[in-house]
Amino acid sequence: MKRLLTVVALVLGFAFCGQAQTARWSDKKAEDWYAQQPWLVGSNYIPSSAINELEMWQASSFDPQRIDKELGWAESLGLNTMRVFLHDLLWQQDPEGFKKRLDTFLTIAHKHKIRPLFVLFDSCWDPNPKLGKQHAPTAGVHNSGWVQSPGAAALKDPSQYPRLEAYVKGVVGAFAKDQRILGWDVWNEPDNTNDGSYASLEPPNKVDLVRALLPRVFDWARLAGASQPLTSGVWKDDWSSPEKLGLTEKIQLTLSDVVSFHSYDGPDVFEKRVLSLEQYRRPILCTEYMARGNGSTFQGTLPIAKKYHVAAINWGLVAGKTQTYLPWDSWKNPYVNREPTMWFHEIFRTDGQPYRPEEAAFIRSIIQSTGAGN
Repeated sequence: MKRLLTVVALVLGFAFCGQAQTARWSDKKAEDWYAQQPWLVGSNYIPSSAINELEMWQASSFDPQRIDKELGWAESLGLNTMRVFLHDLLWQQDPEGFKKRLDTFLTIAHKHKIRPLFVLFDSCWDPNPKLGKQHAPTAGVHNSGWVQSPGAAALKDPSQYPRLEAYVKGVVGAFAKDQRILGWDVWNEPDNTNDGSYASLEPPNKVDLVRALLPRVFDWARLAGASQPLTSGVWKDDWSSPEKLGLTEKIQLTLSDVVSFHSYDGPDVFEKRVLSLEQYRRPILCTEYMARGNGSTFQGTLPIAKKYHVAAINWGLVAGKTQTYLPWDSWKNPYVNREPTMWFHEIFRTDGQPYRPEEAAFIRSIIQSTGAGN
């Protein structure tokens, strides 16, 4: 562990370059915070009426009635958190309106006993986000309209970094003391280069650019006075020892108040992932799991998460315009005029009926057995 901290100290020394750093939570503060939480179980959430973060939050397409209905379905299972993606362009477009819509969302979530984990930046899918009306879903393709934040243009242009700083400090600062918020996931899969989809549109040095910016984002959120924990989830490679970590993973694990990770693998691998992260002596949140065709299921994952008191946030609540009920391979072979053998993600159909009633019953039962929904 000492070796990890030494390596990262060198990395961060260059990244911050004179900025006043704020402190990561102590082990005790992280433990005390987690002790006050129920067993956290939830989903990554976007309303079925939205194809991406921009359509979810822009004034012309923000849909509080749909959100209220769908979070009611989540509450019926006992889910108590949702991971929800934001976007820097929303702040650039209309900061005051965006804050009001965030407050509306939080009011709805609180009504349903749900505390969201907000995601500030995201390196996945389309690197060219554009404000305004979003395109229709591509037939038969998983997540055909999801967009990155920041986009490639902003990531390559240091003159836009003050705008990104204003976004982070503005959003986090506005809700820094809001107890309706569980925490802030500062960057989703920061070193994802989207090899199966948009790789040709990515900056060739994307990973280096993100790696230099990531520590600054942590710092901006802390300087904004966040009372909630910060995190960024590791999602690939081997985490079993500090020597095996990549530079991005070292930054993530060193700066996160609570450890988070993704695992779309079967229960044996999921358990190994959890055990590999216990060495960091921090609360552990799985912020993405559940891909039926990949062997990652509720019945396989949730008992292990419960055993180790790991938060479990699956991908997908309601099937909709993201089409993430379709498998990843739909990017090569679109599911046009055919259904997949089984849904990849999602719990509910758009009418509120569970895709698999036995899954919904299992989720409800395992949560009730721990009192996590209270």
